[in-house]
Amino acid sequence: MPLFRTADSGRAATTATPTTGDAALPPHLVKALSSLTQISSLPEITTHIVEVVEDAFSTASELHEIIRHDPALAAKILKVVNSAFYGLPAQIGSLDRAIVMLGLSAIKNIALAASLSRLFRPGTISAHFVARDLWTHCVGVGVCARMLIESKHGQSEEAFVAGLVHDMGLLVEYQLFPDKLKTVADQCEDSSEAFCDLEQSIIGADHQAFGAAIAARWKFPPALRYTIAYHHSPTVLKPEFQKLATLIFVADTICCQNRVGFWLTGRLQTVSEDMLAMIGVTQQHVQQIVEELPERIAETAEMFSD
Repeated sequence: MPLFRTADSGRAATTATPTTGDAALPPHLVKALSSLTQISSLPEITTHIVEVVEDAFSTASELHEIIRHDPALAAKILKVVNSAFYGLPAQIGSLDRAIVMLGLSAIKNIALAASLSRLFRPGTISAHFVARDLWTHCVGVGVCARMLIESKHGQSEEAFVAGLVHDMGLLVEYQLFPDKLKTVADQCEDSSEAFCDLEQSIIGADHQAFGAAIAARWKFPPALRYTIAYHHSPTVLKPEFQKLATLIFVADTICCQNRVGFWLTGRLQTVSEDMLAMIGVTQQHVQQIVEELPERIAETAEMFSD
């Protein structure tokens, strides 16, 4: 299957700003979501960090004051800051220095990634996939998205965290409907139907809708919520939200077609030249990324492991 369509993608897509959150789910699934326990909320400190960073008037000292009360998180942040992921010229030994060097947004994303990694528990999804494959795939998409726009520093941070959270809805399905998710995965491997279509027919909603509901509860910013909700159909979004969602679509397609982790969701997707132009990359750039991706994913997964 070709990774890219070189011709124009055809009819122009309509643009909208669809609703994200519980409203995207049928009432019986909203009710089921209320019983969610394992991932219904982020750790309190992570939620607080997200709120502080999203506040335009917050300062580095406020962020430091929050993190210093969680020594494990502080140690994790310093580990990540001093890894090849950031490639800083000298080792950083203090949390204050780490926040100054990387900025509030990067520290928020590190804290979020560290919290998310703990949500992916052992278990089996289907005959060929285990639950940890979901984490591997999310890390892969985050790393790939970051590599696609690595030269654009602020955007690369946002891209990484968007990749990490794009498939959170699968964790919801895995906890609430493990048997139905197994049926979806099994049927997807044996048919040419799209994963999201099978989810709709078997579960009643797809992982995008479940993920959007969780993202709304976690009070994620709009661009992140829309990316989670429409990462398989980014062209329906308005331009201000479309670029990040398209970036994740491209990274997801690359990772699915190279069988990184749980690769079923985007196995039928293809990437148009228009999409590459929107995110500012070429096919040669993509090929280089594909060659480097396994090593970069392994480094990042290890970095965020407990």
